[in-house]
Amino acid sequence: MDRLIDSPISTPCSRWEQYRNSRTSWGINVLGSFLVEIQATDGTVGIATGFGGPPACWLVHQHFERFLLGADPRNTNLLFEQMYRGSMFYGRKGLPLAVISVIDLAIWDLLGKLRNEPVYRLIGGATKERLNFYCTGPEPTAAKEMGFWGGKVPLPYCPEDGHVGLKKNVEFLRKHRESVGPDFPIMVDCYMSLNVPYTIEIVKACEDLNINWWEECLSPDDTDGFEQIKRAHPTIKFTTGEHEYSRFGFRKLIEGRNLDIIQPDVMWLGGLTELLKVSAMASAYDIPVVPHASGPYSYHFVISQPNTPFQEYLANSPDGKSVLPVFGDLFLDEPIPTKGFLTTADLDKPGFGLTLNPAVRSKLISGKSLLNASPVSTPAIMK
Repeated sequence: MDRLIDSPISTPCSRWEQYRNSRTSWGINVLGSFLVEIQATDGTVGIATGFGGPPACWLVHQHFERFLLGADPRNTNLLFEQMYRGSMFYGRKGLPLAVISVIDLAIWDLLGKLRNEPVYRLIGGATKERLNFYCTGPEPTAAKEMGFWGGKVPLPYCPEDGHVGLKKNVEFLRKHRESVGPDFPIMVDCYMSLNVPYTIEIVKACEDLNINWWEECLSPDDTDGFEQIKRAHPTIKFTTGEHEYSRFGFRKLIEGRNLDIIQPDVMWLGGLTELLKVSAMASAYDIPVVPHASGPYSYHFVISQPNTPFQEYLANSPDGKSVLPVFGDLFLDEPIPTKGFLTTADLDKPGFGLTLNPAVRSKLISGKSLLNASPVSTPAIMK
């Protein structure tokens, strides 16, 4: 490796200089990861991973476990509804939905293994033989050289950087356009950090750069704002959805028809069970669904659905110039795109086709060992 590439990105915390370059300040890797294993009575085990760390383990054992023990894994809709509605008091979005997502994915992995079929065959079978990828990374030139059909880059400066920052953003994108030529698709990730006036202005300033789409320009809750930027630029493509949760959260985004693509994350929004519902809703409006990252969990979904034209690969190498497993060394056999694509044959293993790396397993901490900080009830507040 010649060098390590650091790729600044404008985020909701970019307005504060001291937190601008600290990914943990805006939530990345703060909670850590966790892994769920669900074992059937015959000994078959379904596994899945996601974010949440110790708090996620606490939710699994102290709350969601009651809905799972003794349940029929085929009842995916019932199990989702019980966990979702059981946590509505404190959930609906965020960490509780992310935890439900991982549980749901582990159940689907278990089902596939019990039936000796890949998950995509359980949810409709293949609608395409080849799965094409674009690459999110620091350099579109590397994405082009690796065979991806397009490259997505982070927008470095936020509205608080003023006109100078806006000019630097335009120059940044212009250099990337010049590096890959006029026709290679470039997408821009704004990571919820812009506002309506700034979005309208920067999109106008970049009209000659042929940007394929502008992603997550606004807060996930600003559905009216998406209507305003679409009205200002009706022929420009806008996308969002990475940080939205459940079919209830996506309903207004879809019904507004102000987005050209929605991008749910199957490891966050509620799992595969909920993603299938969101996708069905979007298909009624002819809105494509392109999941945010999430590796093989997304691949099986995209292969199986007609309104999912391609998939994101999130560059996981230090220099952004090579294709590595999305989950690092967690699994022994994670499929990775070669020359920008995978085929159905690459996914033809039971479940999600992932085998936990024994070397990693030996380092995992049991979730139950983290449960020594549970709330203490007193007779005065018991019900």
